[in-house]
Amino acid sequence: MSSYPPSDTLQYAYTFAITLAITIVVYVLRGFGILTFIPGGLIWIGILLSIGTGLVYGIQKTRRY
Repeated sequence: MSSYPPSDTLQYAYTFAITLAITIVVYVLRGFGILTFIPGGLIWIGILLSIGTGLVYGIQKTRRY
């Protein structure tokens, strides 16, 4: 059996999941006071990046080939 390279949709799904997970972990750890040195602007960049990758993944998922 040959393995197929991951499709674009799968790559976008992984990217979305990773950015969302990192953003949530950083946000929670900053809330607990463990990562207090991270500025709020970096949190906003993470949130916007998660939203952006989620939108791209959603659009890519609904495309027909």
